[in-house]
Amino acid sequence: MSTATTPATSAGGFKLPPVATLGPLIALLLAVIFFATQSDRFLSVQNFSLILQQVMVVGTIAIGQTLIILTAGIDLSCGMVMALGGIVMTKLAVSSGLNPYLAILCGFLVTMAFGLVNGLLVTRIRLPPFIVTLGTMNIAFAITQLYSNAQTITDLPPEMTFFGNTLAIGGAAINYGTLFMVALYIFMWWGLRDTQPGRHVYAVGNNPEATRLTGIATDKVLLAVYVTAGLFYGIASLLSVARTAVGDPNAGQTENLDAITAVVLGGTSLFGGRGIILGTLLGAVIVGVFRNGLTLMGVPSVYQVLITGVLVILAVATDQLSRKGVR
Repeated sequence: MSTATTPATSAGGFKLPPVATLGPLIALLLAVIFFATQSDRFLSVQNFSLILQQVMVVGTIAIGQTLIILTAGIDLSCGMVMALGGIVMTKLAVSSGLNPYLAILCGFLVTMAFGLVNGLLVTRIRLPPFIVTLGTMNIAFAITQLYSNAQTITDLPPEMTFFGNTLAIGGAAINYGTLFMVALYIFMWWGLRDTQPGRHVYAVGNNPEATRLTGIATDKVLLAVYVTAGLFYGIASLLSVARTAVGDPNAGQTENLDAITAVVLGGTSLFGGRGIILGTLLGAVIVGVFRNGLTLMGVPSVYQVLITGVLVILAVATDQLSRKGVR
């Protein structure tokens, strides 16, 4: 069984930067240089602050998506599940008068329940993750519209908008949600790199049959991955609510594709077993930079979607060619 992508270590025990992050980092630098030549507003502190605010929701969703893709799966439902979690927590707090913290917890439980359903269908019935999450995506969308009556929920308690507050850092207004997202990435980077459950995630994605023969309960690993991904979707729903200060039933329309794009651009293989979580963070920033830069250039949104699609195809093609090169 081939080894997963992990940071290289020198003879003295010093861990070198992961090679898998160099490609996304170079792509990000090239994108920044290009857009800086196209708009004099791009390199402003305020603009970079805006990019980070726009990235925090998709970036958090992409953490859960990375876990699933590392196991050679995919989750198309993440955006709709995120939207449902936001509607549940805001409506319970505003319409039902539930304690805001309990309402947030209920939102998390709903998104984790969808993760549990996805995981059970994949591990127990052996349905393909693509089909399972395509179905739950539509179910989550329908429940969101029905539960909210397709109405935006306003007048949220301050506990739900805390992460939208900003902190001045070097002249830039960075919101707490962005800092929290970065903290989540650091934690997951450590968890996947230095803990046994993290190594099991890579092993299942790399060769599930060989992993099972070593005594690892692969189904339990997969189930835990889908439930954990659901938790991250719940956190993303809270960050989305904090950023917009409303419960939006129409949220999550493009976040699933943006999250998958971030994961792929970050160097995680769609075939499982290879990838670095910090690469996903870079991929999310790349998506944010492209969307922001193209907007500053006056490019219509439809062309932005087109260019994002081209980036995904190029990233997947590069991954496929690299796999053939390894063989």
